[in-house]
Amino acid sequence: MRQITEVIRHQFEDLSPSERRVASFILDHLDDLATYNSVELSEACETSKATVSRLFRRLGYDSFKAMRDEVRVLRQSGVPLPNTSSNTGANLIDRHFRSEAKNLSRLTQAAQHWPLDDILQSLAQAKRVVLIGFRNSYPVAMHWRQQLIQVRPDIQLLPQAGQTLAEDLVGLGEQDLVILLGFHRRPAQFPSVLKALKTLGVPVLLITETNSGLDTAQVTWCLELPLDSVSAFDSYALPMSLVSLLTNALLHQQLRQGRQRIEGINTLYDQLHELDLSMN
Repeated sequence: MRQITEVIRHQFEDLSPSERRVASFILDHLDDLATYNSVELSEACETSKATVSRLFRRLGYDSFKAMRDEVRVLRQSGVPLPNTSSNTGANLIDRHFRSEAKNLSRLTQAAQHWPLDDILQSLAQAKRVVLIGFRNSYPVAMHWRQQLIQVRPDIQLLPQAGQTLAEDLVGLGEQDLVILLGFHRRPAQFPSVLKALKTLGVPVLLITETNSGLDTAQVTWCLELPLDSVSAFDSYALPMSLVSLLTNALLHQQLRQGRQRIEGINTLYDQLHELDLSMN
């Protein structure tokens, strides 16, 4: 799918002054373009609705709505859409943290309806917990593994570098738990992974972005997180916050065992001289 940014920049020099104002406004407001209609767009650019309609026809779109829908699809699929509108200095800092706060507020409301007790019970009782993350999801999965391994044993991170999944998935079953992190721009094999896990009969916690379009009927639980940001790249603040929430909740659910394990790990840190645990 072509990107509106490329289309506009390719034709920008051939546009009239009024069309350039509209085109520049679009490039500067890709993150919130969905909140405008064609009348509001023409008013914001101090031009006529006819000019707006003419511009979109020149760019190859039937209407402003068609272009707006394309931007929405691109954003939801994870394609970075650069926003050049005063994303510098104090203005960027303010917009960034307002966006993060909005995401957090949305997540706080959604989390009230999550089956957290069931998820935590599975995290505590599963024989093995397998974390799977591809591409952008992998760092989140790796961090989560490092947190969980301090609370309970038998935590595995997949895929291993340069390795396939099949050898590690075989043998998984209802006594285990798979945490599958699948944020957008997923590899093409992702639906096959979902199908294979369902065939194995292993409980699956899927964590993905809002409106992912994935077949969530194939998993046991699905938690959707908003990743919206003010500029080109998604925000992963909420996935990391979720990791902290669930791991801390698990620790406090089995506090005695968790403390014993952490104390044992710290003892080995000291014996192996791996970390500086001094307070200096």
